[in-house]
Amino acid sequence: MSDLTTCYAGLKLRNPLIVGSSVLTDSAEKNAAWDEVGCGAIVLPSLFEEQIELESKRIMKKEKIGDGSQLVWNFVKSTRIMNYLDLIRGSKNSCSIPIIASIHCYSDGGWIEFAAQIESAGADALELNISAIEANPEVDPMESAVRYISIVQKIKSVVGIPVIVKASKLFNNIPWLVNRLKQEGADAVVLFNKLYPADIDIDLMKATSGPILSHPEDVSDTLRWICLTASRVPGVDLAASTGVHSWQDVVKCILVGASAVQIVSALYPENGKEFVPDTLSRISEWMKSKDFISIDRMKGLFHIDKQVDVALFERAQFMKYFTNFH
Repeated sequence: MSDLTTCYAGLKLRNPLIVGSSVLTDSAEKNAAWDEVGCGAIVLPSLFEEQIELESKRIMKKEKIGDGSQLVWNFVKSTRIMNYLDLIRGSKNSCSIPIIASIHCYSDGGWIEFAAQIESAGADALELNISAIEANPEVDPMESAVRYISIVQKIKSVVGIPVIVKASKLFNNIPWLVNRLKQEGADAVVLFNKLYPADIDIDLMKATSGPILSHPEDVSDTLRWICLTASRVPGVDLAASTGVHSWQDVVKCILVGASAVQIVSALYPENGKEFVPDTLSRISEWMKSKDFISIDRMKGLFHIDKQVDVALFERAQFMKYFTNFH
């Protein structure tokens, strides 16, 4: 029988399938069900720093509060944190697989203290969902990278559990970022977090949200950057995220170097519970047909040759593709 176990961020998973951060993991009952169908790990929904700010502002506006805004902020934040810690404890009590907490932040601030509370509540690891679109022409693009690195440094100084960074595809040189995160102690990096989908309603003439779920074609960027990063930054675990909709996608992600694969969109709406065991069964059958006895044996087989100039390689492939396209 094929060995599906994998090591990710210092955690031993029974298989590489991780239910990604979403409403799919927002209760201990849901997480127990994911454990039962065979997932390797669970990432809890992100606690958003931005949401706390917005909720605080709504309360102040509704209650017509002028002064005391810091009191409202502290109340909202402490309430959300207590609820989140209860979710960690409840999930740990209900599940036998690793429970990974997640915070979405754009500043270090109070998250440093919160990280220690997450560890005390029993989370097996902490995923930092650090993303913000920087569109100020006066801001140096490197400032975003420095922000990532600074947050990781400070979080690592207060917790002993693995720290995972969920990164954005907006960076120009992702292997450089991953390498720096590794140097500062990040135990794993997830490529990528999904950006808020923007759209425009041309009838109502207003900005709206686009489709929330990913599409199968989105996996292309994920495969490219997992491959380029894994081949150039050894010693850091990578998880693939965004665009994974089939068992074949999972296999591809592992072949290019992923240690684990986060799945969300493919688990909606009602087929989620069947998707997991079916995917694991099909991966096992495929591995047997290719004589792979373990995940470790197949991980990273498609790394790009380090002696090849990456820019020239990609450009050549682009021309080759369109030369044969009719």
